[in-house]
Parts: sequence; C-alpha cells; structure tokens
Amino acid sequence: MKDLDYLRIAVEQARESIKQGGFPAGALIVKDDQIIAKGISIGNVLHDPTAHAESVSVRAACQALQSTDLQGTTLYASLEPCLMCFCSANWAGVRRIVYGYRKEIGMVNKRYYEGRNDIQNINSQNTHHIELVFMPDVESEMRALIVEWEKQFT
Repeated sequence: MKDLDYLRIAVEQARESIKQGGFPAGALIVKDDQIIAKGISIGNVLHDPTAHAESVSVRAACQALQSTDLQGTTLYASLEPCLMCFCSANWAGVRRIVYGYRKEIGMVNKRYYEGRNDIQNINSQNTHHIELVFMPDVESEMRALIVEWEKQFT
C-alpha cells in the first residue's frame, strides 16, 4: 500500500470516531507495510484528555510490539497532530508522520487545538527529527467531516 491508501484508512478512522461520539480524527501506525495499531479520538467519551487518535494509536502500537520503541514506523493521521500527539510520537521514535489536513487558525479559535504551536518548528528544535509529510489529497473530505461533526456536536 502507499501513503495515500493508509491516509484514507485514517480518514475512515475519523468517520468511526464521529460514529462513537468523538472528534473527527483518526490515526494508524504502520511498520513494514503492516498496520500495527489504529486510533480514534473519543477522549470526551472516555473522560480522558489524552485519548486523541494519534496518541491512542501510539499506545496501542507500543502494546502490540511490547516496546516503547516505534523506530521505523509511520503515523498516518487524518488531521495535523496537536502538540501532545506530536510529542508522544516523538518520544516513541516514530520516523514519519503523514497527515491529510493542516491545522487552521479557525480550528485553534474553536479550541480544536491547544494553540498556534507549529510542529514543524518544534520538530526542527528536537533531537529526534520526524519526517513530516502533508498530503492534501484528503483535505476536502476531512473538511466535510469536520463540518458534519460540528453540525452534530457543537
């Protein structure tokens, strides 16, 4: 499979997150062309502010591999990861993050993100550098999912 194929699975995870009453974010961890873990963003349902799709998938991948070392993995995320999720991927040693929708100022203003932190800038200052890849191929689909979610839950 290619990056776009995995990214589309992350979008499907975002759809699943909405179905379960969560935020429209989905993620998965891939290593050696194998999906190791998937995550959805239902922290509001679980009463867990750390249960974002990306962090959930990092935790699940670590459990699946019985390791805290995710070197050689790629995190596919429907949305640009927030600072917390970026940091959990960084601490786990994720090699690449591929995401399909960039953080927008309107999303920050609506508190969908913690602030205007720029993960590209933070990444450049870290010891471990993650390859960050924005793929706009699913951007319009994700925008529509966010609008759908806002109509249902905000």
